[in-house]
Amino acid sequence: MASRSLGGLSGSRGGGKKSLSARNAAVERRNLITVCRFSVKTLIDRSCFETIDDSSPEFNNFAAILEQILTHRLKGQVTWFGYESPRSFWDYIRVACRKVSQNCICSIENMENVSSSRAKGRAWIRVALMEKHLSEYISTALRDFKTTRRFYEDGAIVLGEEANMLAGMLLGLNAIDFSFCLKGEGLDGNFPAVIDYTPYLKFTQSSDSISSDEEELRTLGSSGSESSTPENVGPPFIMDENSWFNKCKRVKQKYQLTLEQKGYLEELLRLRENQLSESVSQNKILLQRIEDSDLAHKLEKEQLEYIIVELQDQLKSYQSLEQLSADVSLSQSSLDPAQSQEGDGKQDTLNSISEGKEDTPSLLGLCGSLTSVASYKSLTSLKSNDYLPSPTTEMTSPGLTPS
Repeated sequence: MASRSLGGLSGSRGGGKKSLSARNAAVERRNLITVCRFSVKTLIDRSCFETIDDSSPEFNNFAAILEQILTHRLKGQVTWFGYESPRSFWDYIRVACRKVSQNCICSIENMENVSSSRAKGRAWIRVALMEKHLSEYISTALRDFKTTRRFYEDGAIVLGEEANMLAGMLLGLNAIDFSFCLKGEGLDGNFPAVIDYTPYLKFTQSSDSISSDEEELRTLGSSGSESSTPENVGPPFIMDENSWFNKCKRVKQKYQLTLEQKGYLEELLRLRENQLSESVSQNKILLQRIEDSDLAHKLEKEQLEYIIVELQDQLKSYQSLEQLSADVSLSQSSLDPAQSQEGDGKQDTLNSISEGKEDTPSLLGLCGSLTSVASYKSLTSLKSNDYLPSPTTEMTSPGLTPS
């Protein structure tokens, strides 16, 4: 019976140790993720007023938190003698983040002033923040579950559900412009990073505790201790005053920043309005040019139509002239030999008229120079009686009537 009780006691102790270990691991993971979320929020708030660099305490605390998260339950490196030597998270990052496009792994490996593995990991955090790719690196590394499982033990943050929360929190840091020096003391890998929890701690006192404190103060005041009341009441009042002063200072800085942004936006709006007015004026000029060109095209079209009509009239007159010459030749063939000499003179006259007509520009030449003003004037000159004889005159000539 005694042995059975001892066995049960030892079994309960073993189960209690396992449950306690699991509880401690869960609390540790929750604490790191919570404080990481707070540090990201403080970084975003601080970036609204100043540039984040190596001297910023908010960044130093964030870097320490991220280093602790990536080092949580990291397996040691087994040596030839079977011992495990501690390793840095950089050994995991350089293997798991090779698939990231245009990664900085090779650049950090070739840095001359960074020798230790821990220093390279810290340099990687700074370079990834300046490149705005830290969330992408972490997401790519967490998706490679086989490599993550090879480097970390069970219960690690990167193997739990908190890993997805970590990648989502780091995504907000892409909106911050970081400026770091990769040759500073922050890359020293001889000392581990220490987290400062004091900026994230806030004590909230319950109402029952406050009432008990006030009752105790009244009891002390009634006993004759007059100096104790101001000493105990004074410091909280001063802390409240300082907190209000800090809030007022932050509001003032935000107001000044808003005024600067307002001035910049007003200047940008004024510049865009000037550009818009210039574009409108240029558009009006182009529209006027289009209207002028349309009007010129219409006038040119009317002139061409008029020239075509004139050419058609001249062509008709030329055809009538040829018909007249044919009729004259037929009439001469029917004349007597006595009047052949007179007919020959009339034929010479018609030949001279046809020669004068041949001296005029051809129809093809006139059509080739339709767009020129000079050709248009020459066409109008062709309507004179010197070049085109009247058919009525030729018909009424007494030399052409048969005897």
